[in-house]
Amino acid sequence: MSLKSLLALPFALKIKKGIDRWAANPIATQERVFQELISTARLTEFGVDHDFVSINNHNDFVKHVPVRDYEQLKHYVDKVVAGKENILWPNKPLYFAKTSGTTSGAKYIPITKESMPTHIANARNAIMCYIAETKNTKFVDGKMIFLQGSPILSEKNGVNLGRLSGIVAHYVPKYLLKNRLPSWETNCIEDWETKVNAIVDETVSENMSVISGIPSWVQMYFEKLVEKTQKPVGDLFKNFNLFIYGGVNYEPYRNKFENLIGRKVDSIELYPASEGFFAFQDSQEEKGMLLQLNSGIFYEFIRVSDFSKENPPRITLKGVELGVNYVMIISTTAGLWAYNIGDTVQFTSVNPYRIIVSGRIKHFISAFGEHVIGKEVEQALQEAVIGTEVRINEFTVAPQITPNTGLPYHEWFIEFENEPEDMVVFSEAIDAALQKQNAYYFDLIEGKVLRSLVITKIATNGFQNYMKSIGKLGGQNKLPRLSDNRKIADKLSKFCI
Repeated sequence: MSLKSLLALPFALKIKKGIDRWAANPIATQERVFQELISTARLTEFGVDHDFVSINNHNDFVKHVPVRDYEQLKHYVDKVVAGKENILWPNKPLYFAKTSGTTSGAKYIPITKESMPTHIANARNAIMCYIAETKNTKFVDGKMIFLQGSPILSEKNGVNLGRLSGIVAHYVPKYLLKNRLPSWETNCIEDWETKVNAIVDETVSENMSVISGIPSWVQMYFEKLVEKTQKPVGDLFKNFNLFIYGGVNYEPYRNKFENLIGRKVDSIELYPASEGFFAFQDSQEEKGMLLQLNSGIFYEFIRVSDFSKENPPRITLKGVELGVNYVMIISTTAGLWAYNIGDTVQFTSVNPYRIIVSGRIKHFISAFGEHVIGKEVEQALQEAVIGTEVRINEFTVAPQITPNTGLPYHEWFIEFENEPEDMVVFSEAIDAALQKQNAYYFDLIEGKVLRSLVITKIATNGFQNYMKSIGKLGGQNKLPRLSDNRKIADKLSKFCI
């Protein structure tokens, strides 16, 4: 056992003790964060425009600062991008994290000297909580791979610009540099397929112990390893015992991953975004991820059922309830104020506060008033594959409002690794699980407004080819689980079987 491995446990226990301290005082922690945010930004342009000097509590904040998304905050962000200082936060940001936008095109999310350290600390702390709980330190001596975007940064008016995962690559702790793969040169490859092939070549003979990334892209890496070696990943990497992921729910991929690996491995879920590192899985036993209350982020929540109303109630942490679907609103040390990131969450615990990501407020199906969300389709599919040999690579769902014959329906586009023996029985199982979760969908089926879902099979690698065709293969890009229109569905037609 190396010195690094010996020191890992006491260090992890120390970190965990600090986390437990603020987690045990959540309301006081959030109040302190709130006051520090308001105080620090009082003299910024945004602070002056919104009379921060008059804000003493959350009620004042609600009166002075409306909820905004990126498009609504864009006129402030544009000034920051143009090189102006003291607009949303004192001075200039350290970076802009570039992400895909909607109506505004590319989005430039500021990352400041105050917010950047929280991205790094929370990624580390997730691993420390795992070590503290499991006492497993063996993996720290092995090689670790983080599938991420290129670390090559450009410059925009004196501020470095890149993808979040590429920016984070510049902050790998020194004690991990010798263990970290791929090489800098390989990490800088822009084309995703070329990059994954190079990563396979670099890692195939290494002692990999930790593998991290968005599940859909790690799956691509695993498939290429198996194709190259004709061995399960778990046989190839005998000490691989920890998978760290974020971005999408792992459960739809779990069966496929365990087949590719050949055995089960522990996993840690993260909830990072360009706007902040919001939560991580702090326990292998408890459901959900620990909401990061001590990371320069003040949280508000709006019930999804209220969100479309004019001036919907905005509640703080002390008002949340278990199992309710909330839109998460954030104010941060990067200068995002009452900012709607577009994610919906549910609380699985309030002691401590743990959440799951239930979907995107813009990603749902409600063509007939059913308001089906991402969590529901993922859960329905997960229930349908239990006890079967079915394995699924990827899927997405869209409404079919004007079928050639019969009633409208939800169309499920699924790429199978292992197909069900009876597709009709399988589709009925998914449909029944979805009806059980969503009363509106159940009523529409019962009332013969909709008929049961229809599965459309996608060819092998069809989703990868689709993502490639729209220029979003790899990196932080993710396929939406569902949508309220057929923009994706229509483009998938060329990849159907």
